[in-house]
Amino acid sequence: MKYILAYDLGTGGTKACLYTQEGRLCASEFASVKTYYPREKFHEQRPEDWWHSVVRSVRQLLQSSGVAPSDVAAIAGSGHSLGAVPLGEDGRLLTEYCPIWSDSRAEAQAARFFQSVSEGDWYLQTGCGFPAGLYTIFKIMWIQEHQPDVYRQAACFLGTKDYVNFRLTGVAATDHSYASGSGVYLATARRYEPRFLRASGVDPAKLPRILESSEVLGGLTEEASALLGLPRSVQVVAGGVDNACMATGAACVSDGAAYTSLGTSAWIAVASHQPIVSLDKRPYVFAHCVPGMFVSATSIFSAGNSLRWVKNTLCLDLLAQAEQSGKDVYDIITEIASHSPAGANKLLFNPSLAGGSCAEPSPDIRGALLGLTLGHTRSDVLRAVLEGIAMNLRLSMDILSKMVPLAEEMLLVGGGGKSAVWRQIFADIYEKTILET
Repeated sequence: MKYILAYDLGTGGTKACLYTQEGRLCASEFASVKTYYPREKFHEQRPEDWWHSVVRSVRQLLQSSGVAPSDVAAIAGSGHSLGAVPLGEDGRLLTEYCPIWSDSRAEAQAARFFQSVSEGDWYLQTGCGFPAGLYTIFKIMWIQEHQPDVYRQAACFLGTKDYVNFRLTGVAATDHSYASGSGVYLATARRYEPRFLRASGVDPAKLPRILESSEVLGGLTEEASALLGLPRSVQVVAGGVDNACMATGAACVSDGAAYTSLGTSAWIAVASHQPIVSLDKRPYVFAHCVPGMFVSATSIFSAGNSLRWVKNTLCLDLLAQAEQSGKDVYDIITEIASHSPAGANKLLFNPSLAGGSCAEPSPDIRGALLGLTLGHTRSDVLRAVLEGIAMNLRLSMDILSKMVPLAEEMLLVGGGGKSAVWRQIFADIYEKTILET
């Protein structure tokens, strides 16, 4: 039997999974990755940490599964979007730290770009509905201005999973789903737009060539083969950006099929044959892994990281309890939250701990607990957090449902979907049948 190895670079870490060719999950492993916040609006990770997390999780996966390395036929990867990793002509990484999707340092570069390009026209053609400064092209403009030596030496700027794929194969390339988050990719034409590149001042030669997600990049390099413990004959495909790969895995491959992703950030995404754009509400669009389709989404920037903040700030005792009992600390948190009634005794939580959402897009919006009294308990606070995330996502869902009919069932993907308490909260707030992975 032959197996497919898949990896996903999430903001919080890398998950590696082993599947049969029929798609049955055999085993999975996780390796955490640290995010650094050296200055306001700077959110950075080390690309070498991505690579080491892939190596570590793959080796653990082979060991725990007992699958012979010779039985692994292919590797496919996904990763968080809007990355800008500079590689030199010799393939050398030019900076230790790189901005990730949530890094908003390039706001001034985006503003300068829109002095010569209509912002509305740019959005309608690209589907780039996040705050503009988050997109790759503006991060490259920031590097060009503030790190000119890095920009000059860079032969190519790669995304997250594309950097890992480069380390696997030695091939520098991207796919349509990841390229669609570059800020210069025309959604329906499926190509980089020369007019936008001229306005940015970025050399088009520094952007990677675009392949279909299923195209094979090649076999493993000698170094990658030795580090992973896999034969060089293993084939690596281009893969895709995280939400496009999620749509594929969630079987959202028909018009109106939708899913909710609950990770560090959270979003509701719907598949369609046309990009869903609105100058008013600004859904963001990525090309689908399925050629000719799109994944349009609305999001909130803080979901799992809001819950993580609560865990690290208000639930330190539960960390010790989880360690002693062998339980997942989030299972303990959601069980405590279930002791509070629906509505959390009129306590509300706004989960804007890392900026706004598609409904309120400013990165300067901040979170809040509203209506807090001396009578509230920790159970109320924890339930309010779960409900606040779900209610914010309901607002996002309503934005999409006004533009495209959504299916009556909604699949929850990501870590949050494992909680029966949270699934019921979503079912009540969405007023839909909630499916779990």
